[in-house]
Amino acid sequence: MKTIKFNYKKFINQIFIALSVLLLIALIFAYLNSAFEDPKTLTLSELVSKINSGDVSKIVVKNDDLDVILKDDSIYVAKKEIGSSLSGTLKNYGVDSEKLNAVDMRIEQNVGVIFWVGTVLPIILPFLLIGLLVWYMMRQANRANTSAFGFGKSQAKLFGPFDGKKKIMFSDVAGANEAKEELIEVVDFLKNPKKFLDIGARIPRGVLLVGAPGTGKTLLARAVAGEANVPFFYISGSEFVEMFVGVGASRVRDLFNMAKKFAPSIIFVDEIDAVGRQRGAGLGGGHDEREQTLNQILVEMDGFDRDTNVIIISATNRPDILDPALLRPGRFDRRIALDIPDINDREAILKIHSIGKPLAPDIDLRRIAERTPGFSGADLANVINEGAISTARQNKKIVDQETLYHSIEKVLLGPERRSHLLSQKEKEIASYHEAGHALIAGVLPYSDPVHKISIVSRGRAAGYTLKLPLEDRHLHSKNEFLTDLAVLLGGYAAEKIVFKDLTTGASDDLIKATALARRLVTEFGMSEKFGPIALGEKEEMVFLGRDFGNDKNYSESVAELIDKEIKNFILVAYETAKKVISQRRKKLKKIAERLIEKETIERDEFETIMAAA
Repeated sequence: MKTIKFNYKKFINQIFIALSVLLLIALIFAYLNSAFEDPKTLTLSELVSKINSGDVSKIVVKNDDLDVILKDDSIYVAKKEIGSSLSGTLKNYGVDSEKLNAVDMRIEQNVGVIFWVGTVLPIILPFLLIGLLVWYMMRQANRANTSAFGFGKSQAKLFGPFDGKKKIMFSDVAGANEAKEELIEVVDFLKNPKKFLDIGARIPRGVLLVGAPGTGKTLLARAVAGEANVPFFYISGSEFVEMFVGVGASRVRDLFNMAKKFAPSIIFVDEIDAVGRQRGAGLGGGHDEREQTLNQILVEMDGFDRDTNVIIISATNRPDILDPALLRPGRFDRRIALDIPDINDREAILKIHSIGKPLAPDIDLRRIAERTPGFSGADLANVINEGAISTARQNKKIVDQETLYHSIEKVLLGPERRSHLLSQKEKEIASYHEAGHALIAGVLPYSDPVHKISIVSRGRAAGYTLKLPLEDRHLHSKNEFLTDLAVLLGGYAAEKIVFKDLTTGASDDLIKATALARRLVTEFGMSEKFGPIALGEKEEMVFLGRDFGNDKNYSESVAELIDKEIKNFILVAYETAKKVISQRRKKLKKIAERLIEKETIERDEFETIMAAA
């Protein structure tokens, strides 16, 4: 069942409006009360006396009521005898005819606005308020009934050429050139379908965008809609799933019906793995809500009705768990992979996201791209944004190169924690620990260059050694992995050699080193003892999760050998680190002392220390 969230802001606004209305009504009644305040009353004898004395200037007759206005503008009221004329009544009381003729006599009917407001409204208003309250309650009940009947309606958001919003075009998407080339065909079909249909060609009904989070899958889908200038229906896969079975399938039907009415159009389903997971892999049977929804998606994409100009674009970062029926030709028959951008793409992405931001004239985005290997488009956008935020926080007007360098480290490791002060002894241990990492990386030939060493806390790290490759790499060798293991254990070895003791500072390094050594043995086939064999099969079950889905395809005796081989990799790397540190103890001390003094060492200074005799 759909969760109804209580809108406190709306509730407060309604209370404020109600109080304002009540205050206004109170003011109106106060005004009316003051306007209709009872004037002084005259008896007929007193009225005749004032007429005879010449004090009365005007008499207004309202049925049996008399408004008497004296020459000094004071107002009195009086009552005449019922069923008799005013003049006859006054003559009976001895009025002077000449004085009476000098008085301005007027007769008015008491049916004006003031009469209704002052007399009728106080009687009718309570009934009006009660009727308004009943109408409001019935309206709310009717709206609840409408929502109940609309429970199976699609929750998709509609964008298109008619909404007046700025369109996303392919020019707004940097990199991903191969993906854009594939999607140009989709755009061409949406613009000129006749060209394809005349020669019997059938454009793919579904396009699946596959890539790591932040690589621009949603952005590309919106760029397709912008280029084609067609309606674009956006929905997340999780919005189909509800507590009641059949609601998701109903929403799928409604979504496709709407898209067909707007055809040619695009349906974009983000995170389709929420409903597109492989059927029969979990605990639920055929009446599981996800399976019902998936079945309806399969029918809508390639059922009996194929003559539609609706193209489905979906995105996921887990294509391995999708149902095979969803991926077959006729449904998602085209897969477009979006990779992590290379250095040229990273530079182009940085240029796009820096538009509208005041950059220093000497800023070099190429250097920023070199320092961000493995960053996705979203990460790079975050780097530029963090740079702008940091510049504004410092009351500067221009984003400079150094600020962007700090933004990279903030995205990688988190913000600096200057308040996390180390004692002098802890600062010395941290300096030697990071110096151990840096020294091993600076000596071993297969290591990436060290860009920065710091003992300033960032995120959860008390210190860090930042080493980055000079170029993008897609393949990694065994020698590179063994070097990485030695670098990871460099801090551990430095603490043990220098202080003859160990601290908890190396715990994260040991976790990473153990995980890497396990992958060398079980996944990469880089163990001499086991050779080219993959050990262990990973299969994530839909409902049970990762821990229950890992299947060991080897015996307990082999598991024991795996543990021994992992330990062997770790020990060899540790011995390598010990050897390098023991042979270059003076350099280790020099790096550590410099860290204690400055807290941070940049690449140029580190290379100068390493090059010195």
